[in-house]
Amino acid sequence: MSEPEEPSEHGAGPEPSARGRHRRPQDDSEATQIIGVEDVLAGATIATGPPQRHTLPKRDRRSPWNRPRDRAIAAIIAVIAVATGVLVWAGSESRATVSETAEPGPALPAAPAAVPATLSELWQAPSGATPAPVAANASVISASGGEVVGRDPLTGQIRWRYSRDLQLCTVGEAWSGAVALYRKDGVNNETGCGEVVALDADTGHRTAQRTGSAQVGTRLVTDGTYVTASGPTLLNTWRDDLVETAEYGKVPALVNPDKQPRVGCTYGSVTMAASRVGVIERCPGDPGDRLTVYRAVPKESDSPQVNYSQLLPGTTGRIVAMSGDYTAVAMAKERQLVLFGSEGNQVATYPLDVPAEDLAKDPVGGVPVTSTTAANVYWFSGTKLLAMSRDNLTPKWTLSSALGPGVLFDHQLVVPIQGGLAVLNESDGSTIRTIGVDRHGYTGPVRLAALGPVLLEQRGDTLVALK
Repeated sequence: MSEPEEPSEHGAGPEPSARGRHRRPQDDSEATQIIGVEDVLAGATIATGPPQRHTLPKRDRRSPWNRPRDRAIAAIIAVIAVATGVLVWAGSESRATVSETAEPGPALPAAPAAVPATLSELWQAPSGATPAPVAANASVISASGGEVVGRDPLTGQIRWRYSRDLQLCTVGEAWSGAVALYRKDGVNNETGCGEVVALDADTGHRTAQRTGSAQVGTRLVTDGTYVTASGPTLLNTWRDDLVETAEYGKVPALVNPDKQPRVGCTYGSVTMAASRVGVIERCPGDPGDRLTVYRAVPKESDSPQVNYSQLLPGTTGRIVAMSGDYTAVAMAKERQLVLFGSEGNQVATYPLDVPAEDLAKDPVGGVPVTSTTAANVYWFSGTKLLAMSRDNLTPKWTLSSALGPGVLFDHQLVVPIQGGLAVLNESDGSTIRTIGVDRHGYTGPVRLAALGPVLLEQRGDTLVALK
């Protein structure tokens, strides 16, 4: 008789045989099948290396963009992004701007020692946006419509081009290049010449650009360091990076209304010298015109620093020129040239031999027609040329047959006259000789500029090169 079986430690009952024994794994690692330690087939070689563990392959995560709906959404987003970019580009200033630049041109031949006996036309180009020829370094700049062009002085060949889909208001010379004002509404959508661009004369590269508030009908004046845009009720002054240094007058979107010294005034004429701006004001309540001189660079651009503001004896004042501390004002009714000093004190008065009709209106664009040499300042009244000493603006002589102010060309003063040019002595205005120039029937005012051996004439809307 067999002995009774003892109970297992987990309870009563017989212990399973070795063949049918099943043991619960103690941890997850034991659930892994062990390969190479069991003799499955007779005569098989038993692996002697370490046990190899086999794990089930992980299932790859499904991409969120594999469904057709997801791919359709992605395509729509891409189309919207591209369309938005195209619309922004199409309406941007870059889309509407053409800028064809060039390498600096070759140096010009040296100017001869004296004005040649004859001058022939080299070329001509439309340039209705330049009141006077613009020439700097080795380029002549013409401007018309919405395009500013740099030309070779000897051939007129276009070297560089800058154009916008806007109309030019005016173009002037400054900082060895051109400053162009384009017609564009400014602050509060006020109609004006609000797009200002500075271009390098040699290459056509845009050196600066600003959006401003210059008014329609503006012209540019400069003292060599700063540029001021004239306007009937607002004057804007910029430095060479086109940062606005001063605003004078009716400022749009005015934040501090008490900063401007007078309101409701209109401006007759304006000019500059030695970092100062001079303007003839006509203000409500004043018995006559007012001469005001203020700094081109005040401490705050919207808070003018006035050097002086002097009431004039009449209502027909017209600023003629500024030089150093002196300002010359022509009084039409009195037929006088009145000089003012640095503090607004009247220092001298001279009889003015200029026809009354020349002074009946303010100059076009509010800017007097002048030119300057090392010795003199020349003012063209409309029919006569007045030479004044650059030191103190004292009148020196008058020329009746002039069509515009003179310039130094080949080391001599050249003045446009009917039928050609007059070479004059700067000290007394005496004629050295005259040169015939065929202007093809044009008899209006002529503005001059010189660049090396080339003399430039602005005849209305046409720029002409002579040599």
